[in-house]
Amino acid sequence: MSITSLDFVSAEAAVGRGGGGPAPTRIVVAYGFWIFLLSDIIIFSALFAGYAVLSGNAAGGPTGRELFSFKTAFIETMLLLASSYTCGLGALAMERERPDQFYLFFALTFLLGAAFLGIEIAEFAGMVREGAGPSKSGFLSSFFTLVGTHGAHVTCGLIWLAYMAAQVAVKGFRPHVRQRILCFSLFWHALDIVWVGVFTLVYLMGGR
Repeated sequence: MSITSLDFVSAEAAVGRGGGGPAPTRIVVAYGFWIFLLSDIIIFSALFAGYAVLSGNAAGGPTGRELFSFKTAFIETMLLLASSYTCGLGALAMERERPDQFYLFFALTFLLGAAFLGIEIAEFAGMVREGAGPSKSGFLSSFFTLVGTHGAHVTCGLIWLAYMAAQVAVKGFRPHVRQRILCFSLFWHALDIVWVGVFTLVYLMGGR
């Protein structure tokens, strides 16, 4: 067997056994996280479609015009957009290795997100007290499902944020901690994008 043939057989065997080795963890995590975000977008797309279909099915109950407060929704939107800004500043502080600024901006992000969530919970509670719960009509079922799912994501995001702040306190800005913070930042910005859609479809169009 010639030297060229041996080289070919060796290369073929290496490829068959995955001779290149596994992909680095950071690449696997990055791809996995983007798949997670895309799956989340698919879920919200389905919820948006469901709301669009059922938004006119009030079943004789209250409609969006009677229930929604544009002022409250606008405040919620400003809180969430401001939290996205402070989250971005926190990620920049991490890149510059300034822990004091990182803690400050992530604390502001947490407070703004918690305020948004508190207003949303108060809105839900007020609607239920008025007899406009999710079982009242198809419109309200789709509303509570769409907005509630977003609120559940915000809740998970706040828990994740607190966990990341604790990791930085214990481990500092190690490479894997940096990657997790960047993943959280992408997740939080994605929630803002989804909320802009909710604000437009539910509160602006539905409240007319």
